[in-house]
This record gives sequence, structure tokens and C-alpha cells, in this order.
Amino acid sequence: MAVSGKRAMGRGARARKAEGSARKTLASEPQDWPQALYGALRSADVRQMAFVPDAGHSKLIELFTADPEVISNVLTTEEEGVAIAAGAWLGGMRSVLLMQSSGVGNCINMLSLATISRFPLLMLVTMRGEWAEFNPWQVPMGRATEPALNAIGIRTFRAETPQALLDMTSSAATLTYEADQQVAVLISQRMLGRKKW
Repeated sequence: MAVSGKRAMGRGARARKAEGSARKTLASEPQDWPQALYGALRSADVRQMAFVPDAGHSKLIELFTADPEVISNVLTTEEEGVAIAAGAWLGGMRSVLLMQSSGVGNCINMLSLATISRFPLLMLVTMRGEWAEFNPWQVPMGRATEPALNAIGIRTFRAETPQALLDMTSSAATLTYEADQQVAVLISQRMLGRKKW
């Protein structure tokens, strides 16, 4: 379905305004990185978001699901998100897949769909099994996440600070959507804070 030039310009202007506002917020409030990340992704014209509920992504999920111009898909397992990203691309839309590092283990085989078909795939992965981890079950996949993604052909960027996360995500979005690459941005557990049950 064609979108009128005026409507497309309006959407682009709103996305650029959101990113500009988010950058200012990040400069004054470094802990509000989900808002900045949302702005960067909307500026890149991401209009589909798939996720498995995750506390580390909760604010970003909330922002996307509240946006009437974004289709949000809650998943039963992370690998479904790879198929949704393929469908979005075939339908002319840009998507992002949100997951936790343990979810990488759940979808590692399905990632062959993206790497062999060469369709754009952007994943944001909150890390577990690292800084101040209390759950021993999270440690093995936390250690294996980046090597496993690299082994299957997914490029990874690792963010340790809010500003690095914003810069890496903007760069990863360009690489993904303009160069048809498969990229995962890994968000350090230290940025998420100490997790408790």
C-alpha cells in the first residue's frame, strides 16, 4: 500500500523529533536510555517490534506498544521473531527483535533463515549471566551469546554505556536496513542494574 508523500514526511519528521528529544534527555538523564533508543529506532523508520516479555526491555516495549504507528508482536518464543522480521521485510517494513541473552539460545537455529536468506535483521539483546548475576542458570548462555551469534554469521556490537548504546544502535540500524545485514546489539547487564526476585 502506497503512503502519501505528505504522510511519510510527517512520520519522518515525528521520528527525527523523537530522536532529537531523546538525545537531549540522554545527555541530562543517562538512565533514560530506553527513551533514547526508542527515538533512534523510530528515526530509522522501524515500524514492527517483536518481543518476549523481559524486565530489561520493559520501558522500550512500553514505548513501542503505545505507538499507534508501530505493530507490536508478543512472542511465545524468540525464534518466532526471526520469522516475523522476515515477513516484515517482505512486506516493506523495518522491524526490531527484542530478547534476553537466554533467548539467543532458543532461536540460534532459526537465525540460519536470516543469514542464508540475507534479509535485514536487527536484534537488541539484554545480557544476563554477567555483572552481579544471582541466577546460575543464566551464566552459561550469558557467556555463549556473543560467540554463538558470531559463529552463525550475526555481527555483534556490545554496549556498556547509554551513549555507546545509542550510537551503536543507530549505526547497527544503518548497517541492517541499508546494507541488508544481520546485527545484534548486546546491552551489558551492568546497564540494567542488579536484578532481584
